[in-house]
Amino acid sequence: MTDLIIRTEGRAGRLTLNRPKALNALTHEQCLQTEAALIAWRDDPAVDLVILDATGERAFCSGGDIAQVAAAGRDGDFAMGRDFWRDEYRMNALLAEYPKPIVSFMQGFVMGGGVGYGCHVRHRIVGESTQMAMPECGIGLIPDVGGTWLLGQAPGHLGVYLALTAARMGAGDAIAAGFADHFIPEAEWETVKQRLIETGDVATLPAHPTPEAPLSAQIDQINHLFSGASLPEIITALEAEDTPLAAAALKAIRRNSPLSMASTLAMLRPAPASLAEALRQEFRWTWRSMDKGDFLEGVRAQIIDKDRNPQWQHPAPDAVSDSDVAAMLAPLGADDL
Repeated sequence: MTDLIIRTEGRAGRLTLNRPKALNALTHEQCLQTEAALIAWRDDPAVDLVILDATGERAFCSGGDIAQVAAAGRDGDFAMGRDFWRDEYRMNALLAEYPKPIVSFMQGFVMGGGVGYGCHVRHRIVGESTQMAMPECGIGLIPDVGGTWLLGQAPGHLGVYLALTAARMGAGDAIAAGFADHFIPEAEWETVKQRLIETGDVATLPAHPTPEAPLSAQIDQINHLFSGASLPEIITALEAEDTPLAAAALKAIRRNSPLSMASTLAMLRPAPASLAEALRQEFRWTWRSMDKGDFLEGVRAQIIDKDRNPQWQHPAPDAVSDSDVAAMLAPLGADDL
């Protein structure tokens, strides 16, 4: 069984993630295959558009397949992860700047690497089951794959809230936050895809009302709570507020890597000026994530041992210094993206 089904049908190039048992977690090989297919179709007159989708109902893509990267890192091999991230980010940039329309259909879990795969394209479809999030701070990473670009474009302080808490967005919030464009009921998806295949025309995408966006309804509260210039300031604001949103946010922040959160805040304030700048900055951080960050410990606690008790480098958010963050984001010289 191939992990990525690559074919042309009618007027469309089609890429289907096909690891449903792994919630379509994205592998290094899939990134390289995606890049090669897109380059091959770029100047092919028979291909008018590209469709991205995935098999299985539970996930479009639950993130990058990081277990192998972490295993290599624990053995002192940091090159595997660095090569994966470099090629993945290059693919993210290609998806974003592709000259032909790309349409992504994102059901179920769309997290981390799944956001990078489906949310930089021109036509981003979500449905009733969509659950989108950037949960990287919980495993000692930062929102990458261009995540800081998307989060930085979200209204008000919503991007900071999403990054620090890993809060999940349904279809309505994904559209309101700028991570998606169209809601289409999932029962219609196959018909919609067939029309795209036959016509090669994105004008055939149907219009539907956008569902409710619960987070957007709380944007004033989010802006108030997440306007602080530093992580300790945000925590102080959350501790002073007796609401379900503040309590849930505080619980998430206390669980996450302090270094990851402080670095993420620095990457979002100011927000990156472009996707290219975001990816370059993210790569500097992920390059150092295994030997200088909390990534290996985060993966151990959440995915390998599942004890949910990570021992982060910094015991609390106020223990992270500006120089700690600056060291993670410093240029890499010849290794820069």
